[in-house]
Amino acid sequence: MNKEFGFFRVSAAVPKVTVGDPMANATEMLQMLPSMADSDLVVFPELALSAYTCGDLFHQRTLLDQCLEQIDRIATSAPNREQLIFVGAPLALDGALYNCVVAINDGRVIGVMPKQFVPNYKEFYEDRWFASGEDDAPIAIDLQSYSVPFGTRLLFTCKLHGSHSEAVVHAEVCEAIWMPIPPSSLGAIAGANVLCNLSASNETIGKADYRRSLVVGQSGRCMAAYAYTSSGPTESTSDVVFGGHALIAESGHQLAESSRVGDTNQTRRDSYFITSDVDIEKLDTERRMTTTFADTRRILGDVEYRRIPFVSNNDNTQLLRRIEAMPFVPKDNEHLNKRCSEVFGIQTAALAKRLEMLGSNPTLSIGISGGLDSTLSLLVACKTCDLLGLPRTVIRAVTMPGYGTTDKTLDNARKLMGYLGVTALEMDIKEACLLEYKELAAAIDYKPFGQVALEKDMCVDGFTKAIMAVPQDERHDLTFENVQARRRTELLMNMGFVLGTGDMSELWLGWCTYNADHQSMYNVNCSVPKTLVRFLVEYVAKTEFESPISDTLMSIAQTEITPELLPPDEHGNIAQSTEETVGPYELHDFFLFNLVRHGFSPAKVYWLAQQAKGWQNNYDNKTLKHWLTVNIKRAFAQQYKRDDVPNGPKVGSVSLSPRGDWRMPSDASSEAWLRDLQRMD
Repeated sequence: MNKEFGFFRVSAAVPKVTVGDPMANATEMLQMLPSMADSDLVVFPELALSAYTCGDLFHQRTLLDQCLEQIDRIATSAPNREQLIFVGAPLALDGALYNCVVAINDGRVIGVMPKQFVPNYKEFYEDRWFASGEDDAPIAIDLQSYSVPFGTRLLFTCKLHGSHSEAVVHAEVCEAIWMPIPPSSLGAIAGANVLCNLSASNETIGKADYRRSLVVGQSGRCMAAYAYTSSGPTESTSDVVFGGHALIAESGHQLAESSRVGDTNQTRRDSYFITSDVDIEKLDTERRMTTTFADTRRILGDVEYRRIPFVSNNDNTQLLRRIEAMPFVPKDNEHLNKRCSEVFGIQTAALAKRLEMLGSNPTLSIGISGGLDSTLSLLVACKTCDLLGLPRTVIRAVTMPGYGTTDKTLDNARKLMGYLGVTALEMDIKEACLLEYKELAAAIDYKPFGQVALEKDMCVDGFTKAIMAVPQDERHDLTFENVQARRRTELLMNMGFVLGTGDMSELWLGWCTYNADHQSMYNVNCSVPKTLVRFLVEYVAKTEFESPISDTLMSIAQTEITPELLPPDEHGNIAQSTEETVGPYELHDFFLFNLVRHGFSPAKVYWLAQQAKGWQNNYDNKTLKHWLTVNIKRAFAQQYKRDDVPNGPKVGSVSLSPRGDWRMPSDASSEAWLRDLQRMD
């Protein structure tokens, strides 16, 4: 299943070494390999077969001959012949010695890549022993009894079983990643999507942080996976100590990291490894979407890379990477607070520029429901006024109680407006809506509430009681709800500049009334997903305000999401739960992120949802498939609303602006996507 969805398993190994004893080192590697037998690629450190710290022993024939013997032993004795293994070893060729990556697959060596950048400064003296693998080196070498491709421009390729994706692997050695233009950059331009570094990097104060930033950054720049592994503390410690640092990153994100010398853990002197599944399909999609990536091929000119196929038929059913249930919400508080600070800052800066264009005495109107979205917009507006030195009274905060407004949300709205010092207005819309219901019912026959409104001398209280008498399962009346939503927008629009409140999740699902809450003059929430809105409100409550404002904000943050268009029950509780109607927002945001950000098929999104960690609720497969079906149908059917939305700032990697990130026909069919999902059990 992993292969079908484009996953490729990578292990970065740190073996215990015996300096100068290739047989002992090969034995250690062979003992490690069964634990990594389900990996498609295993990467050992630089010169791991001999040990990196052999010094002038590298000129000894005994050491070099035994390395050749042990290369053959690893190739023929590896427990899984259907995996690609990179081993660091010294190889003598045409009167020169090279620091090499030896690629092993299917019982033989299939390629050798020499180190290009040979350091000879400070604690490094490699130039004393090794030649650089320059372009004039031979393109093949005789290794034991057969010819093997040799060079710095080798790519190892494997078509993933059952998938349209292909793993293309490139290897570089240690110093390469510290260069202004690492060889892996050129390898990525040539097509490599899995980059490897066999390293011997000693530990010094602060070096690990920089090393980590290099690995993660290189994976991001190259839109690739990057597997890095370095020699450990069992190397010679005559002058330096090697940390045994292993890292796996993907497209700018760290997937796995080992312990190392000098971290907070006890130093490990045994053999160990890290493993993660990298998503080749995601990397391919990112490169296709980033059209400038293809433009970089001009840099290669006439340079050609040789592509060498390798065998890997592993098809693991368990996924070895964490899939976050809420991709828009960081799971730890430090990163969550940083995310909220960035988003709130972007929203504020965006609105400040727009307010400047309204002149020296701007006014803006916001509808305040006592819910999350309108609260966030109001907080952004207040912060923006503070930033520009404007009195908060330029904000007309309007609460407009309707037939579904509860005492709790109305009380929260009143308190919030009062505490924030804005111009607070309250306009009850029930009477005006009833008049419109009567006019509509006289013109068209709509049920179930139309004829009720036409009854003689019908008043607001009578109308409300009559509506509540209708059985719960018969109350669906879209006209009844739309009239209220459009009445509120009409009032706001007639006051001048309107700040919108709708979020990105609602826009994806079309959970808004066209030409009502769907519209405004500017919308600071337009690319904020619903799952993040609550955390933003809580963050602002904790960092910007004190009690009683913070208490009111926290109360709003804990309020159930509802449109409040149907009257509450006899106990004053809400009659409509948005998530009961349209589905859980944590699911919809997960689907939105993976469909839009990565272009994944519905089948893969469904499978990833099964693997995801961190759901607030337990979902069985039937529930996941049901709401993904709803998500796809609504996303296609509601594009016409997304084609007509106000300006607003992009805050994250996903945006639905028709002027920027997301453009699709409003009359496109969803059938192909639905068929893809239905094939999954």
